[in-house]
Amino acid sequence: MRHLTITGLLILACVGSLAERAAGEFRAGAATSNITPPLGGPVVGGFQPFPATHVHDELHARCLVLDDGQTRLALVVCDLLGIHRSISDRARAEIAERLSIPTENVLISATHTHSAVSALGISRFDVKQELDDYQRFVVSRIVDGVTRAANLLRPAEVGFGIAEAPEHVFNRRWFMADSYVAKSPYGDIDRVKMNPPGGSKELLRPAGPTDPEVSFLAVREPDGAMIGLFAAYSLHYVGGVGSGHVSADYFGMFCEELIRLQGADHQSPPFVPMLANGTSGDVNNINFREPRPRKPAYEQMRYVANDVAAKVHEALEQIEYRADVELAAAYREPTVKWRTPSPALLAWAQEKLSEPETDSGRADLPRIYASRAVSMADHPAETSIPLQALRIGDVWIGTMPFEIFTEIGLEFKSRVGPRKGFLVSLAHGYFGYLPTPAQHELGGYETWLGTNRVQVEASDIFLDNLSQMIAGE
Repeated sequence: MRHLTITGLLILACVGSLAERAAGEFRAGAATSNITPPLGGPVVGGFQPFPATHVHDELHARCLVLDDGQTRLALVVCDLLGIHRSISDRARAEIAERLSIPTENVLISATHTHSAVSALGISRFDVKQELDDYQRFVVSRIVDGVTRAANLLRPAEVGFGIAEAPEHVFNRRWFMADSYVAKSPYGDIDRVKMNPPGGSKELLRPAGPTDPEVSFLAVREPDGAMIGLFAAYSLHYVGGVGSGHVSADYFGMFCEELIRLQGADHQSPPFVPMLANGTSGDVNNINFREPRPRKPAYEQMRYVANDVAAKVHEALEQIEYRADVELAAAYREPTVKWRTPSPALLAWAQEKLSEPETDSGRADLPRIYASRAVSMADHPAETSIPLQALRIGDVWIGTMPFEIFTEIGLEFKSRVGPRKGFLVSLAHGYFGYLPTPAQHELGGYETWLGTNRVQVEASDIFLDNLSQMIAGE
């Protein structure tokens, strides 16, 4: 050995590394990156952004890297309302350059906390944009987090589980009695009302289902310490934060509580759980039949987070782990049509915007949606939409860059088979809400032009594409 040149030693090292990878040993590593913004940035989640004045709890990009000896995947969940597509594109390109993980093998999604500073940029619906300072910071922290997770790769085993948490999810779209008139900002009559008056006698029935399942992949060292957990739950967010506060909402609190329940508070390397947003575009935490009294800031959020974490903790006791796991990824960008305003609607919008602005302190929805309609008139006819499917063993994780209705997530689960997969929202971009064609016929906030931006049939197109990707077509 002492007579070998440095080049020869490098060749032997590479051959040894390849032999180790070819052996098919499953490995995993996890890490977090702090993505808390400076104070003063715009907190988004409502129609009127406001400046961040305090950080209640830090925001993170939580990262998990999996390696089966042949294929490497990276899964990232960010404590953000949404990420612009340009963030995902840039971060995945840098990860590919630094770590040789193909861009189609990297999943980056946002939780949809409504108490985060915007990472969507000035023109959130422009497909391409120059990144601002905070977006560049988020990109760098994602790349660093995935790098650190890859640095921590070690022998591992993985298991899939489901916890049931039905008591926290409520469909927020309701059929109302004929005496209740629901109007869109454009003056149309809707057949359903989003977030109707709680306890009203005019409530008839929810317009769609909920999904009570918390689906999760658990990763641990062989018969040892937890490495990471990737979960998805179809609950929009909880809210109830302090004025001007930055918070990861229940998503972050869930992670903290699960670490505590697992006794991993001081574990090294750390246990990194993450909770992605499932398909919650029409679901929230409000029981409209029996609305709860107003609670102090963070109380309801903590209650939901702790209960969901406890249910996952209990379900972890039943998990069967495997080390003989194969990984795979599929990615494609089908083209769909942008919705555009009719000539009559565009004329109305332009007239509305010509009127003097009022300073009532409340969101002027007709004016806001008039502006959205005008902006959509300038869109190109079509756009490509990033879709992804990752396979971990026999479990599939699908993604779409939308606030996805629960019915779509349930349909995805039925297509992949019982307990074989789940869908994640707000991955690789933010393109607005995604109702089903049937829900479009009912109207309501999530279907309004400007809240929804792609053709009515888009959800069916995306589900068909994901099904083909999973089938290898």
